[in-house]
Amino acid sequence: MKHGYGQFCPVAVACEIFAERWTPIILRSLFMGADRFNELLRGAPLISRSLLAKRLRDLEKAGVISKARVGTGSGHCYRLTQAGEEFRTVIEGLGNWGQRWTVRVKRENLDAGLLMWAIRRPANKRGYRTFWLVLERKHVDVCVEDPGFEVDLYVDADLAAMTKVYLGDMSLASAMRAGDVRVSGSRELARAFPSWLLLSHFAKVPRPQRQLPASGPPLDFRRSEIVERGVSEDPARP
Repeated sequence: MKHGYGQFCPVAVACEIFAERWTPIILRSLFMGADRFNELLRGAPLISRSLLAKRLRDLEKAGVISKARVGTGSGHCYRLTQAGEEFRTVIEGLGNWGQRWTVRVKRENLDAGLLMWAIRRPANKRGYRTFWLVLERKHVDVCVEDPGFEVDLYVDADLAAMTKVYLGDMSLASAMRAGDVRVSGSRELARAFPSWLLLSHFAKVPRPQRQLPASGPPLDFRRSEIVERGVSEDPARP
């Protein structure tokens, strides 16, 4: 049985829907354009199929998404309702805050498959090390098995460095100068490669002048107590 916060506060009631594990990630993928079950699964490679199905049912019950049968073929697609669309500013705010105040590129967070899914959404296979990016004028695809075409350009990249480039923490030019990203093949295509690279939606979020360290300093509880005693009214009360 699901237990809520037992509060009438709108923040508490909204969190009973939004703050479930994986729900913000599912909403992020929906805002990125994923609308099929398998696409949503690729955007959250650690979630089980059964849990994803449950989360989607919960969101549909809450009126956040609607489910419709695909006109051609089998399966269903998922669409954000008006209520769901209003979560856009929440996801934007979370992404902006995370881009500014968190240490995102850690060994335990690195996933080549998720990075390639983000760069070109239709494919994501966790654990793969080699990908083929097939670019055509009207279509881009990512393959985890050799599609059989002649390779025009090779990109050999350190995963952490490439993730930083995608997030906007490092320029591609800097990564290439450091030898963390190496491009070989046609000179014309190598020069064009930077223009093909789709960066994170949050890449241009301004960073604070001083980034947080990997682990923050101990809290000064004496200082916190002084600040709390100086507050005359709680602006976040229900």
